[in-house]
Amino acid sequence: MDDAALINCFRQGFPPGPTPITREGEDVLDMGVDFSVLVLEPGGAWTAHGEQTSKETCWVLLDGQIIVTIDGHQHEARRASLFGEAPTALHVAAGASVRLAAAGGRAELAVARASNGQRFAPRLFRPDEITREDRGAGLAQGACRREVRLVFDRASRPQSNLVVGEVATLAGRWSSYPPHHHAQPEIYHYRFTLPQGFGHAELGESVFKVRHYDTLKIPPGRTHAQAAAPGYGMWYLWVVRHLEGRPYTGFTYEPEHRWLLDPAQQGWLPDVSPPPAAPASGEPTTALTPTVGPPDGRSPAGGTS
Repeated sequence: MDDAALINCFRQGFPPGPTPITREGEDVLDMGVDFSVLVLEPGGAWTAHGEQTSKETCWVLLDGQIIVTIDGHQHEARRASLFGEAPTALHVAAGASVRLAAAGGRAELAVARASNGQRFAPRLFRPDEITREDRGAGLAQGACRREVRLVFDRASRPQSNLVVGEVATLAGRWSSYPPHHHAQPEIYHYRFTLPQGFGHAELGESVFKVRHYDTLKIPPGRTHAQAAAPGYGMWYLWVVRHLEGRPYTGFTYEPEHRWLLDPAQQGWLPDVSPPPAAPASGEPTTALTPTVGPPDGRSPAGGTS
């Protein structure tokens, strides 16, 4: 079943128009979300109405400049970098009429949809409204530092059945770390600073090599963590689907790794004192000695994200 978790058939990129990637209600690993990528060619436009807006929908601008028309009002948005800029995102209830037009050049958007009978006002989230967190700084020798950007959650959009955000992971660092899990299904969609970039995604005991344009399904309750290869920044959009009567309110770290949340415990480090002169044989003599770490492998109590 884990083999179906990684969707890697779009590594050459996405064609013009909408490209479905996951579908709510699908037979294998249903994440409860219609996820797709919409590509607008220069001068192109996409009008969403009728069946296309039968569900609540969130569009996240990935690249380019667009003009958004909602309720007769026009808004302009642009994005030149997934890594250096926070996103613009449009979130609407089912039944809304939306027009998205490329302004100037090619534009690309990620689209997440979910069944939801509730009505709520549309909202355009601007980059300066996005919550940005420098997460992992000062922990584990900086090995899990990344920027987490929350578009909206239950607190800001209480009628929604989705939680949407993104993560920009520094090259060679871990993300979604320490490993954690939650009861709700989730989707990750990946991009890298260079097209040949890659990383590794853990899903329980399974590990997948992820590349540009890949999408990963994360079933409820499965532990997950990610790592970006050295030299390649890793960005991913994440979409969590609330469950009926059990909305997403956060995640749970794996207990044996919670000690990494303590800045006083950085893990093993080599002895970095100046080494003595090498012997004639050329064999190194510098000893590598452990420093701070949890005694006998046990996890200390406490720790928060």
